[in-house]
This record gives sequence, C-alpha cells and structure tokens, in this order.
Amino acid sequence: MSRVVIVGAGPTGLWLGSELALAGVDVTLIEQRTERNPAARAFTNHPRTLELWASRGIVDRFLEAGHTVPHSHFGLLDDRLDFHDLDTRFPHVLILEQPRIEEILEEYALGLGVDIRFGHAFTGLTQRPDSVVVSVSGPGGEYELEGDYLVGCDGSRSPVRAAAGIGASGTESTGVSWIAEAVLDDPPEVNYYSAHSPAGNLLIVDVGNGRHRIGGFDARPGDQDDSAVEFTLAEMAEKATAVAGTDFGLRETFWRSRDISATRLADTYRAGRVLLAGDSAHRIFPAGGRGLNTGMHDAHNLGWKLAATMNGWAPDDLLDSYHEERHPVGAAVMRFTRAQMPLMTQFTPQIAALREVLSEMIARVPELNRILSENTSGLDVVYPPKAPDAHPLTGRRAPDLTFGDGTSLLGLVSTPARYLLLDLASHPLDVDEAAPVVVHSGTAEGDRPDWRNVTAALIRPDGHVAWATEETGEARQAAAEAALKTIRR
Repeated sequence: MSRVVIVGAGPTGLWLGSELALAGVDVTLIEQRTERNPAARAFTNHPRTLELWASRGIVDRFLEAGHTVPHSHFGLLDDRLDFHDLDTRFPHVLILEQPRIEEILEEYALGLGVDIRFGHAFTGLTQRPDSVVVSVSGPGGEYELEGDYLVGCDGSRSPVRAAAGIGASGTESTGVSWIAEAVLDDPPEVNYYSAHSPAGNLLIVDVGNGRHRIGGFDARPGDQDDSAVEFTLAEMAEKATAVAGTDFGLRETFWRSRDISATRLADTYRAGRVLLAGDSAHRIFPAGGRGLNTGMHDAHNLGWKLAATMNGWAPDDLLDSYHEERHPVGAAVMRFTRAQMPLMTQFTPQIAALREVLSEMIARVPELNRILSENTSGLDVVYPPKAPDAHPLTGRRAPDLTFGDGTSLLGLVSTPARYLLLDLASHPLDVDEAAPVVVHSGTAEGDRPDWRNVTAALIRPDGHVAWATEETGEARQAAAEAALKTIRR
C-alpha cells in the first residue's frame, strides 16, 4: 500500500513528497500533465523559501540557476521594499521561473525515492476508517491506489478538494492579469522594472537567457472562460506603450497567458484523511509572488507532521495543527494581497494619489518598510502557542543562529524526522535517547536581544521554535524533560 498519495507535481507537491521521503515515508505522486507547463507564471522566490531549501542542503541548486534582487514591491509602488536589513542569510528575492524550479525539485524528489507518475489523473476518492482509496486514470487504464493519507496539491480548481467535499470562499474577479515570456530588443536597464499610469500598470522582469517576463492588468471583470483568451502580440505592445511610452522592442513571445483575479480560501485544510496544500487550499491574487511561496511553506509545515504521524511518534493532535496553523496564514496572505489590489488594478486620480502617499511612506519610514518586507518575504509567520505561559519565542521562526564550531541553525535543522534541541548553557542536558531529537550544544554567536538569555530551545523540523527557556540548573532540566514529553506519544 502506498503510504501517502499526493496529487499534483508542482512545487508544493514535489516539496511535500520530498519531505515525506526524507523522513522514510513511502510516497506516490500523480500528475495529470505529461510534460511541464512552460507558461507557469511564478518566478519570485522569497527569503523564507530559500531558507527551507537551505535547511535541506539544496539552496545552491536554485541560486546557481537564477539571479537575485535585493527588493520586492508592495502594490507595484514606485518605491520598493528594501530587503537588505532582513534577519536572514538570504536578504533578497531569487528570480527563477517555475518550470526550472520544478525541474530541480523533481530531480531532488526522485533522488529521495519519490514515485512520480506523469500522465496519471486523479478521478475520485473513497475514505475508509484506516485508509483512503484513490481512483486514477493512467496510460494503461483505470486503477486504484490505497494510502494512509491523500494530499491535494492540484491547483486552484482542485479536483481533490471537490471530491473531499471541502468548500472555498473568497472574492470574485475584478479583472484579468496578463503575462508573457518575451524577447525585448530594447529592455529596461534594470532587471526588475515596474510602471504605473492612468493607462494601467506594467511589470518587466529579466529571467535570464535573453528573455523577460512582461505583464500587466486588464481592469475589467473577468470570468473563468475569459482567462483562457490570450492577448495578441500587438495588444501587449499597445498596452506597454500606453503605460510606459515604449514597447521595449517587444517582437517575440514564447508563451502568453491570462488569469482572473478571483481569490479563494478552502474552508478547511483537512477532511479526515484528505489534506490540501498550495493553490488547492488558497487562490491568491498575484501580488509579490506569494502563491508559490505560501504553498511551499504549507508543504514544509505539513511534511514533518504527516511523517511523524506515519512513523508513529506524533501526538494524537499533531496533524490537526496543520489546519490550525496554516489556515490563518492563508487568510493573512490573502488579506495582505487583497489590500494591494486597488493599487495595482485601479487607475483613477484618487488611487494615483494614494499610491504616491504610500510610496513616500515606504521610502521615509524604515519601520513600515521592515513590517511590509517581513510579511512579503514570509519571515514574520508566528504559530501562536497553546500554553499561555510559553516563552515569547515560542511559535516564531528561529533565525539562522551561528555557533563557535562553524555550524548554523539552518544546517542543523536538516531533517523532517527530528526536532533540534539547542543546549545553550554550560552544563549539558540529560536527554532520553529515544526522544525524536538531535541535540546541539554550544553558545550562539552574535548579539540577538530576544535570544540573549535563552539557555535551551527546542526547534521544530520546520524551523519554528517549539519551546524555549531561560531557566538554569535543575529547573532547566525539568523544563526540557516536560517539553520533550509533549512532542511524542
């Protein structure tokens, strides 16, 4: 029996499959496409996503394939969000197209033993008390897969979500975004260009190999059928010229696509033995590349919890915490991107004035730049602790602490199968060898006020703090023992 069945071999499905396989779980991943979609729209990879890849030792594969820019945007305002001061090893955005991301992730997943089946389509499911039966249509005909769990990573129109009876709510479309990969004979001098005028907006990004992503927004109501109609080359050149005064020598496109601006959030991320991640759980307005990144973070949260459940050491309620933690994050991301919709899709004098004011504030108020940058980059996510007396660090993302032995936290949080126990005091903790933890002893370097008095911390496999203490001596030992009891059956 396949232990976990995943539907959808996009970035979310591939990362989830890899996380499970890395923890020793058997995975079968089915994908109805027979080849990768060259017109996949995503190309923005934020710092938190780079940290996830770094924690598994593969970030260099992505960095070598793309290029970085030290900023992002809020609502395509003229003044951009400066990432330089973010507390991360990766204070920048990585520009790398989704097809190349999928190539790297697929190679990684296959190396871990994930069974990936292209040309195999999900057609239905039946939940049983101890398993879920997945109906599949493949090149050889119809067949069934039985797994302990099924995860839908199959896009915003998710057949898995529909078959599981999970509803979704959100906002209707107010327009259609258009994008293409093109050759520009006279591209902008900067590799990340945006413009806004009463005629609309325009975004041009250098994606390498002499190609650029060029796109904008058509501010009129759109529907599902309308989004399938491509802009012609002449229409795209006309749009660019109307906004920027030039078409930048647009002469050839490799693909073009449009998408409606409707947003949706699944009512629940779990229905029995069926779970959702990525676009299946949330359709996010494309402001700042949040969709792909949020899906990756879903998979990173779900992967270790599902693996711990499958491997028999998770507390009974651990898998329920996936919805409890990630559904609010999905709602928060949608709120953040919806707030940018008027700035990006309305071209009245009033909105033009609002854009000017907000842009000036981002440039002049460092704290506003920091708040928006941390949100956009995915670094500000906190999973609220259940215990009212928990240490203030609990639930927060652990920064990439460095230690005197040359190690760093991202290098130590290297598996979804174990927690990391940081022993930061001079007297070693006594830890039960059966506990699902890796212990690292040493003093963190640098001056981090939030961590200055911490004597021990338990880091979850996804890099968030599960527990921390400033106790010493026997009190510290007792607190650590109590914390370790909560992470396993």
